[in-house]
Amino acid sequence: MFILALCRLGATCRLRHGWDRCQACSFRGFSTTAGQGQQVSLQEKQVGADLEMPVARREAETLFQERPEPGNQYLEDALLRSYLEAHLPPKVLEEVNQELEGFGNRLLTKIRPLGWECELNPPVFRQYDAWGQRVDHIVTCSAWKRMKEIAAEEGLIAEAYERRYSNWSRVHQAVKLYLFSTASGGFNCPLAMTDGAAKVIESLGVPASLKNAFDHLTSRDPRKFWTSGQWMTERRGGSDVANGTETVARKQPDGTYHLHGFKWFTSAADSDMALTLARIEDAEGHVKQGSGGLSLFFLRVQDEEEKLNGIQVQRLKDKLGTRQMATAELWLNGAKAELISAEGRGVASISNMLNITRIHNVIGAVASMRRMISLSRQYALKRVVFGKLLKDHPLHMQTIARMEVQTRGAFLLLMEMARLLGLAETNMASEQDQLLLRLLVPVAKLYTGKQASAIAIEAMESFGGQGYMEDTGLPVIVRDTLVLSIWEGTTNVLSLDVLRSLTKSQGQVMAVFFSTVQNKLELASSSAELQPAVQWVQDAAGRLARFCQGAASEGAVPMELAARDFSYSLARIYAGALLIEHAARPGSSCVDVCAAQRWCRQELCPVAAELGNGSYSAEESSLDSALVYAGSPAGCDSDRAALQCCLCSDGVFLVVPPQELQPWLTLPNSAPG
Repeated sequence: MFILALCRLGATCRLRHGWDRCQACSFRGFSTTAGQGQQVSLQEKQVGADLEMPVARREAETLFQERPEPGNQYLEDALLRSYLEAHLPPKVLEEVNQELEGFGNRLLTKIRPLGWECELNPPVFRQYDAWGQRVDHIVTCSAWKRMKEIAAEEGLIAEAYERRYSNWSRVHQAVKLYLFSTASGGFNCPLAMTDGAAKVIESLGVPASLKNAFDHLTSRDPRKFWTSGQWMTERRGGSDVANGTETVARKQPDGTYHLHGFKWFTSAADSDMALTLARIEDAEGHVKQGSGGLSLFFLRVQDEEEKLNGIQVQRLKDKLGTRQMATAELWLNGAKAELISAEGRGVASISNMLNITRIHNVIGAVASMRRMISLSRQYALKRVVFGKLLKDHPLHMQTIARMEVQTRGAFLLLMEMARLLGLAETNMASEQDQLLLRLLVPVAKLYTGKQASAIAIEAMESFGGQGYMEDTGLPVIVRDTLVLSIWEGTTNVLSLDVLRSLTKSQGQVMAVFFSTVQNKLELASSSAELQPAVQWVQDAAGRLARFCQGAASEGAVPMELAARDFSYSLARIYAGALLIEHAARPGSSCVDVCAAQRWCRQELCPVAAELGNGSYSAEESSLDSALVYAGSPAGCDSDRAALQCCLCSDGVFLVVPPQELQPWLTLPNSAPG
């Protein structure tokens, strides 16, 4: 049985209270002190005494349980600290380490309470004032406003653009956002769009007309700091921006434009500005359809008199999660805006924003995974079940260990993207680095979005019934995590984007992928402990290469069918290489080695785990349709033969005997009355 917290078999370490310090590796994230061990022992005695007390003598019927209390997030995150120690230059590490420790204390004492206040006091929409005048005012709580000030003070956006640490500034920013995310009360979302807007403006060369906006977006002064919205989703489309955007822009004599249209989903609607897409009308009132007709515009949400800029708020969205943040439906009735892209080049211009917001999405995903595991660990140190602490139940520890392995892979994917982005922004990235970044952004976003949901739900379960109670705060993390596979492109949409990166690079990106993986594996060539993991990754990469060769001759439809499993394969193989690279560095711990071994034991290349010759066939499209419509008379009879083939789940085809499908195919004698 593999238990990550207890280290690999044969390591020179001993177990004291399950979570104690491993003598061979000094793993801070799992360690407890002797004093804490004594406290646990005393707690066990107290619980036993309480249980023996007659019911009549108890003052109140309450849960016999202390709440989990993680400490300074930065100091307790062993993987984060070891990553920074391995990669940052010594002088940068010294400064960053000191700043992050202080930030961790501020998160614990100041920011996290504000985040909970944001959850308890969600935004309210006030459409009319007391005298019947329409005001369309979105009221946010004082904690939300204070969170904006803290974001400025901590330089959560400024850090990336000041570039104090050259190419490492993006890594520094990503780490602060990672620590901030689950404590922010949802404010990480407007920060994502703010960072994206700043990136778009910078990519345009910071035109004189946008210099003021850029300075506000990247300011450390709370009185000057702006946040930005990203208004792309309309009634006819989410990801299908090219065909779903109906908003039109009418040019005015002064060179500005007035926007008219309806924005169906606008996150952080209380932001100071927004970037949005619209179609420019010609003199006859016609617009060009498709992506070639879209242009990018900048607008202020309020005018100089602090009134809405030709905008009406229809309502706030009633969402499953992220309730702390105002998401609204907006009518644009002549909103004054400035054209900031070349006409018809809106999609290309806003792509920089999408890359940044997708990276922020990954940050949120990894942060939620880490937070839930941290809470689960603390709970295991305090919760007594069946006469002993949860930490002393091997199966429970194995479950947490599995979550830890998944989180480690996701974290290293995040840091790899931040590292590559930092190189690109300081003109230090090679062509190979840029190709790899283009590939990894959608891959990491789609994969970690799915990981985060699974980990959050698994971790919630580790608390039993308490995990389902609202006042613990755990359901908040779960709800807010579920949106991460939807925001900034769903899993399928991003899988197709991964294929586009292959097409646009004419396959070069895959050559870069394979060579980079091999280079990372070579670092572990002298480690006997890591050789099995290295071999598993190499085998998976070989199967992926053979799949790519076969898919090239099959046409577009089979590759599209394989897109999701293909993207999963890229994520798992690359994360495996990163985990091996981290475990092969000087000073690595036995936990690093265990995590790499455990990750690489899973199916690393699901796209190659196929029926037959390892490729997808076009006939599977009709099979999938048959499965979807098997319950309807129209779909069932026509595809009965196709169903007698196989079922597909997450890249693994399961051959099913025809008789096993019979219950699916049997139709009622007559339709219900």
